[in-house]
Amino acid sequence: MKLARLRNRLDYQGALLGIVVLCTSAALALAARVTGPQIAAAEARDLRQSLTRVLPAGFDNDPLADTLTLATAEGEVTVYRARREGRVEAVVYRVVGKGYAGPIVAILGVDRDGRLIGVRVLRHSETPGLGDKIEPAKADWIHAFSGKSLGQPAPEHWAVKKDGGAFDQFAGATITPRALVKAVKGGLELFTRERARLLDEEAGT
Repeated sequence: MKLARLRNRLDYQGALLGIVVLCTSAALALAARVTGPQIAAAEARDLRQSLTRVLPAGFDNDPLADTLTLATAEGEVTVYRARREGRVEAVVYRVVGKGYAGPIVAILGVDRDGRLIGVRVLRHSETPGLGDKIEPAKADWIHAFSGKSLGQPAPEHWAVKKDGGAFDQFAGATITPRALVKAVKGGLELFTRERARLLDEEAGT
């Protein structure tokens, strides 16, 4: 009887709830401590694989450990640098386009002359069978960026053909390639503005 009356008291219920919350929090903290290093290692491995797809062969440093952060109007951008004998040969960073179904997050590699080594999409929500042609597994379209720069084609031609540009669009899905072309162009403009800093060529360095 005493136990039944105790269960109906508000302070008992509050204490019981507090114990449950405390135990749950402890379990979550323990799980995070145990799995945290594994998750971080997996993320680093995935990022390293993405970097190698848009970087030249022969660099002798670890780009994941050679980074700098740029402040842009859209937020901070982490730049990964590939070196050979201490000289920066290429940089890699993310760009984001506004696709039909949400953000299109891509990574691009740029050599020291401002030419694209490659572009790969990391994440998107575009329509399967239409907008997902930005994935290299679905189509070759993404490879058209390789070797391009702000001078080839000229800046005014960095658009899809429907808009008078040099890049193909997809049948029934013009918004997706248009967004990615614009994002990649913006990435090249960032390289042009920050070239000296990206390549460690600022005065006094």
